[in-house]
Formats: sequence, structure tokens, C-alpha cells
Amino acid sequence: MASRKIIIDTDPGQDDALAILLALASPEELDVLGITVVAGNVPLPWTQKNARKICELAGKPGTRVFAGADRPLIRPLVTAEHVHGRTGLDGPDLPEPTMPLQAQHAVDFIIDTLRSLPSGEVTLCTLGPLTNVALALQQAPDIAPRIRQIVMMGGGFFEGGNITPAAEFNIYVDPHAADVVFRSGVPLVVMPLDVTHQVLTTRKRVEAIGALGTPVARAVVELLEFFERFDEQKYGCDGGPLHDPCVIAYLLQPQLFQGRDCNVTIETGSDLTLGMTVVDWWGVTSRPRNATVMRYVDADGFFNLLTARLKTLCG
Repeated sequence: MASRKIIIDTDPGQDDALAILLALASPEELDVLGITVVAGNVPLPWTQKNARKICELAGKPGTRVFAGADRPLIRPLVTAEHVHGRTGLDGPDLPEPTMPLQAQHAVDFIIDTLRSLPSGEVTLCTLGPLTNVALALQQAPDIAPRIRQIVMMGGGFFEGGNITPAAEFNIYVDPHAADVVFRSGVPLVVMPLDVTHQVLTTRKRVEAIGALGTPVARAVVELLEFFERFDEQKYGCDGGPLHDPCVIAYLLQPQLFQGRDCNVTIETGSDLTLGMTVVDWWGVTSRPRNATVMRYVDADGFFNLLTARLKTLCG
């Protein structure tokens, strides 16, 4: 069976890094056509550099990386150095990348790729703010029916928000872009905080990765040890949530996740709840279902998958 063609849109971020590594470690199932980066966890000069560092860590320097939007559609940029550190990949001492940044803009790459390949072949995997994808949909509305699926990390319902009481970070950074995407008619699969907060980097799980003994595993442990310190203090748990790799894990083993089809609307007008994903989980409105929202995950199965795939990366 042919591997699934994907574009990863991301703002690395330690957890984004794990998602990229998981995808690059799964070439039989996933064909990574390119990685498009956006400002989010840290500004664009860092995210475009971080994506290339991770590709080189994985031993995949031929992966194409494209820089995209350096700010949200309308609002000023909000970043998360308080979580990810100044560089976004604080933790390990990764060398400066030597692989080139592609000259083409990320939005143009998304549009051209979707137009050049047969309709329904390309899945967009979004791990950060949705600015690049929204710009592509606005500039080229014809691509919407050509997208097989958008699988995203974003939002929350039962868990609330993680940057405000109501909003998850990726959606809050660019709620207007999220609104464009959720109104686009593209099939959406959403990995909200409700799922990612079940996937905790416990000491036992991190030790299992470290026991692999490879350069990649050592770097991953250092990434996680830095990343989890914030959430352990915030939530008082053993380990922190590993958000973005859920997107890639879903493509590899969808049976790990359970959810339901819902209507999801993005709040763009309220100062109090800006960026809230209003999920009609119980079907109390007549709004049409526009997203499959995940609620449960087999966390042990997720970490078994992640650890097994990391073992294949020699760096």
C-alpha cells in the first residue's frame, strides 16, 4: 500500500519536534512532502531553523522546509517562550542546521502541491497556529476540495484552555485563521487538550526512550526534560502532555483514538473567550458537524508506537 502524502505545518516547539521525528521515522506509512513553518511557539526565524535542526537530528536532511507567515492574520503575535524556552527547542545542544531553507513561501508550496497532485491525495498535519493554511485557502479557494483531510492539534472542550481559561494556544494565537479553516468544508480531525492531556511523559515512559541509547533518543530525553518542567509545575502531574505527536500517531494508528463528529465554531469576537473552540459535543444546536473531535486515547499504545519508531532513527 502506498504511503500517505502529508504536509506538516508547524511551529517547533519540543512537542512539534517529537511529531516531526515520529513522521520521519515512518516512511512506509507517511510520505512527508514538505514541512511548512509558521510563527507561534517562537517567532519565525526560530521555527524555520528548528524544523531543519530536527530533520538533521533524524538523519533526514533531504526533507524540504518552507518558511511561512511571521504573524497572525489580524492580531499581534503571541509566543510561548515561557514554555519552550528562548529558542523553542531549549534542552539539548543541537547544532546549527546545514540543510537549506527552501526559497518558496510555505503558502505557495501548499497551494502548488495541492494543485499538482490528484485531488484527495494530500493530508495537512497542523501542529501550530493555522495561519499558513488559512492564507492558502483564502488565496486559492479551489484547493479546499482537493485536501484529503486536515488533522490538527488544537482547541479544547472539557479541559478548557491552556493559554487562557477558554482557549488553547494554537487557536488563540490566530483565531481568525482557525475560523477560516473550520468554515472551509475540508474534513477535519481535531486533537484537543482533552486528548493530549492524557498523553503524559511520565518518568517511566521517558526512561524507556532514553534506554534506546541513540543520539536521537538522548536528544529527545533532553527536549522532554526541559519541556515537561512547565506543565509538571502547572498541573502537578508526573510528566507533561505531549500534544503534537498525537496528530502523527492518529495517521499511523487511528485505533488508538476515540471521538465523535461535532460542530466546532471558533470564537473571534469576545475578549473574554477569544480563541475558544465551541464544541457542540452533545448536539444541542442545528449547526452541521464539521469536525471529528477526539476525546480518548490509549496513552500506553501511543508511547509504545513513539518509542518503537524513535528506535529506527539513527541520526
